Amino acid sequence: MDPVLLKLALGGLAVLGCIGLFFGVGLAMAAHKFAVEGDPKVEEVLEVLAGAQCGGCGFAGCEAYAEAVVHDPNVPPNLCFPGKAEVAEMVAEITGKKVTGVQDIIASVRCSRIEGKVGKRHKYTGHPSCAGANLAFGGPFACQYACVGFGDCAESCPFDAITMKDGFPSVDPDTCVGCGTCVKACPKKIIELIPKAARVWVPCSSKDTGPAVKQVCEVGCISCKLCVKVCPAKAVSFEGDIVKIDHKKCMEFGPDCKEICVEKCPRHIFRYYRTSKSESETLRAVAA
Repeated sequence: MDPVLLKLALGGLAVLGCIGLFFGVGLAMAAHKFAVEGDPKVEEVLEVLAGAQCGGCGFAGCEAYAEAVVHDPNVPPNLCFPGKAEVAEMVAEITGKKVTGVQDIIASVRCSRIEGKVGKRHKYTGHPSCAGANLAFGGPFACQYACVGFGDCAESCPFDAITMKDGFPSVDPDTCVGCGTCVKACPKKIIELIPKAARVWVPCSSKDTGPAVKQVCEVGCISCKLCVKVCPAKAVSFEGDIVKIDHKKCMEFGPDCKEICVEKCPRHIFRYYRTSKSESETLRAVAA
């Protein structure tokens, strides 16, 4: 090899090496100066969380919740729904916070489309998703509040707690942790989280008037508001043209009311709630 070329090559390598060394030292110094030390409490919380990354806590993943629960005094320690009471107690111990009101909750589908024999108003032929079908004139069913039935909720569930049976979601009470991903996935907003110990519920989300409901569904709520009038616990109200139940008030009132709301409902759509049955069976659990 030509000595001149060899000398030039070695000189170039030396220059490149010096440049690399210079920038390497600079980056190392910058990394050291601007390094952010991790909070050991955040790491401890991360270790005890369920790690489902479900977002049910309202934060973008477990790490975001761990950061918030450690640094924000207003964030409670019981938001890891998959971890339930056990994890809530450990997070509370790490953060020095008090655990309040840890209660098992479950996703419940507020619709009785199958039982009510709700028919279709058109045939949907697009992509089989609830969100897509809902964009096409509100879905194929005659009741505009009815479950669309393509299973977006089941697909979104990180715990496989929802299965589709005859085009209708069925929630497994033993698997559901109440993370709320299905609530966010449902375009009809007919899935809600309620306590597993709830005494009563209303599996209907219709906001229509009585005559309109009767035209499309055999069991749907007709907004007569009789349940509101007869509830001795004042736990039933109408908000946004739909029945709302304050389950805390209902459960605290005690058994003396004997579920008057269930007995008085003219459509038998105000019902006892039983998580020991499958969701489809619960829909048919009309009080005797």
